[in-house]
Amino acid sequence: MANYYKQQGLDAERILATGLRDQWYAICPSDFVETGGMRRITRWGQDWLLFRLSDGTVRMLADRCPHRGAPLSQGMHLGDRVQCKYHGVQVDGSGTVVAVPGMPGCPLEGQELVTSLPVREIGGAVMAFFAGSRDSEPVEFGLPEPLEDPEISSFLCYAEWDAPWRFTLENLLDPMHGAYLHNDSHSMSEGESSARFRIRETDRGFFFEKTDQIGKNFDWVEYSFTGGDWVNLSIPYPASAGPGGVFGIVGMGTPIDENRTAVFFWRYRKVEGWERDVWRFLYRTKLEDDHWVVLEQDRVMLEGMATDTDAAENLYQHDLGIVRLRRLFKGKAQAQAKALLG
Repeated sequence: MANYYKQQGLDAERILATGLRDQWYAICPSDFVETGGMRRITRWGQDWLLFRLSDGTVRMLADRCPHRGAPLSQGMHLGDRVQCKYHGVQVDGSGTVVAVPGMPGCPLEGQELVTSLPVREIGGAVMAFFAGSRDSEPVEFGLPEPLEDPEISSFLCYAEWDAPWRFTLENLLDPMHGAYLHNDSHSMSEGESSARFRIRETDRGFFFEKTDQIGKNFDWVEYSFTGGDWVNLSIPYPASAGPGGVFGIVGMGTPIDENRTAVFFWRYRKVEGWERDVWRFLYRTKLEDDHWVVLEQDRVMLEGMATDTDAAENLYQHDLGIVRLRRLFKGKAQAQAKALLG
């Protein structure tokens, strides 16, 4: 196994660029994969096939037939399996070859030869455990609380940005940019344009928060690792946004490859009864467009930055959250590389 990873050049730098192993990631919105349908997708620099079994369960396989390496995604969906178009080899959702029509009784039958990732669906998205090796066992994934609370109503926003995945998470660990990049936003135009910050540790990550302002802008963010990386933040809502609790965002980012990221933002609000209906109506008819404007500002900024921009940075006190996250990820990448390379 160590020789394989050496051949792939899977050192700490490569792991950091394409995604930390042995943890859960958001893959795509659930509606990307229709019942009876298949979808090819790239994550962590690798191609994968998503398909639903006849009972609606999602499966995720490496998009490579175990016979000659042809893309399974070009084949046929057969209910509980897929059939490669090249030579008809059939593979089930566990990655096991179940039939070789061209040679019944072939030794390939019954062998688990295609990588299959554990998947589950949460909050309208497909999640997958990205294993570091065939021996990796899935860790428990603690759901972000806003996605499991029945009193919270949320909308999933999905986009793909031409920027490294670490940029997207670092952007969320930088609350001060809200007062500048988003100062024309309906929800981030209030508050001071200067602040002091602190890090507050938790048993699953940390808060990065302003010490001299709360409830006026993008004033705090919480980073958590509960089997997967996610952030939670709260942004005040003006009265024009309708009744209900504060507006929150749960964010996740998944590497497509070294320079592209699949970004997921669940916009949520704790509302019930008629307030829930009003909130959902207002979101779909007005607020969603406003939020896309904010996301576009982030996208344009991050895509315009050089991929090695951190090599020439001059950071200051507002960047403590970014520094903390970088140290955490670098340490994990180094430990995983050491374990994989032996």
